[in-house]
Amino acid sequence: MHLPSIAIIGTRGYPSYYGGFETAVRKLAPYLVGQGWDVTVYSRPGATRPDDPHRDHRVHVIETRGFEKKSLSTLTYGYSAAKHCIKQRPDVALVMNVANGYWLPLLKRAGIPTLVNVDGIEWDRAKWGRVAKWVFHTGARWTARHGTRMVYDSREIARRWKDEFGLEGDFIPYGGDPVDGDLPVEPGLERRRYALVVARFVPENSIPEFFDAAPEIAKESDVVVVGSGGYGGELDRRAQELTQFSPRIRWLGHVSDDQRLLSLWKHAGAYFHGHSVGGTNPALVQAMAAGAPIVARDTVYNREVLGPTGRFTSPQPVEIARSVRELLRSTEAQEAAARDNAARALNDYSWAAVCGRYESSLRARIGALA
Repeated sequence: MHLPSIAIIGTRGYPSYYGGFETAVRKLAPYLVGQGWDVTVYSRPGATRPDDPHRDHRVHVIETRGFEKKSLSTLTYGYSAAKHCIKQRPDVALVMNVANGYWLPLLKRAGIPTLVNVDGIEWDRAKWGRVAKWVFHTGARWTARHGTRMVYDSREIARRWKDEFGLEGDFIPYGGDPVDGDLPVEPGLERRRYALVVARFVPENSIPEFFDAAPEIAKESDVVVVGSGGYGGELDRRAQELTQFSPRIRWLGHVSDDQRLLSLWKHAGAYFHGHSVGGTNPALVQAMAAGAPIVARDTVYNREVLGPTGRFTSPQPVEIARSVRELLRSTEAQEAAARDNAARALNDYSWAAVCGRYESSLRARIGALA
């Protein structure tokens, strides 16, 4: 019996803990294998651990080459993966990121239908310069022209693509894992007595503003910062300076231990989510599922995910500090927010439902170019 086959292109690999795409693939690849698929994930050398205890060895991992440069990595690794994929001829390819839109004509010409997760509106991101924004926007146009079907992780992203490119697609958000059992509180912290931020250090995640607010928050509570710039830089330096400014401020860097991160969310008194672009954010959904009380930057994306009971703030440092401290001071508000967030995550953002939607969409693509 022929097993349906899929190649996944555009992430750092499997299993990887780098970002949202990687989290989705960690969940989706084993799920598809369990549903009878032959699954191949393209990876970057050194980006995964062969001895990772969470690795499902039924998932095929193929490493290809590229340039490990901020502006070139996605494009070059995407190209080498697409070229190899053409030789393998899977029934369908799941392509992550519109920067890989340049290689979709190659897959299309080879008769390989594609499901493309477009991610956020990359050309809106402050971290990219003028040339990089042009590269992403042009990649999006190529994606719209040559991709077989789009995946939008938020309804607002779907609206933006409908308005600009005239394309419908499938709404498939990210999921969250419910936190079962008793996870210990991070040593040196107290449950519901600390503020937490988890984010890549880029301006559109409101990291500079949170760093400005952190000393004020630290007057009353501990402050825990998880994340880094990935390539070093000014914000990493500022994070280090904050730890020297106050013993109540901790910078943990990038945390790849899922259980440790879940514990930090579960026991936080206030989790600040400052992401301003990008649709449904995986960290936000997971924080909700873990039962974190959340203060989010007021954006259409965060309002879509958190719903009517969400707590929101403007990105000014004084307002971030005020909103976070207000939540930290109220046990009643914390428990109500934790309860509402966990219930919404369970009802609307479960990984089981997310993976099921991906499989249905992938099966519908098979033979689409025949």
